[in-house]
Amino acid sequence: MPAGKGGELPQDLLRARSRFQAWRRQRTSRSSIPQHLWDLAVRLAQRHGVSRTATILGLDYYCLKKRAEQTAPAKPSSPPFVQLPPPVMPGKQCQFELDNGAGTILRVQLLGYDAADLEVLARTFGNLP
Repeated sequence: MPAGKGGELPQDLLRARSRFQAWRRQRTSRSSIPQHLWDLAVRLAQRHGVSRTATILGLDYYCLKKRAEQTAPAKPSSPPFVQLPPPVMPGKQCQFELDNGAGTILRVQLLGYDAADLEVLARTFGNLP
């Protein structure tokens, strides 16, 4: 039988195994496993794995797996679609200097610019005192 660290089973699995053994001793003929014991087994399977839990509790692996999958928490939905703006065109870049004739120089480096904005910048700089 699988064991944890130091060859010991986790306490919650040991207690559950004892509860299942007690139920099996007192049950009449081939009665179904009570829902509260199935619920316990599912919680333990989510914590310790289906195979290990089924082996320790003496349950059918596939029955426990099916119940564990039915009660598994819903996976979070995917994030909403976010449309990103297109990347800056690498071919659309420039570097220049503007001199207004009064000793003021403006050095500009533009990446991904609009020509209309460049014209406004040059006109505005030329009108400065």
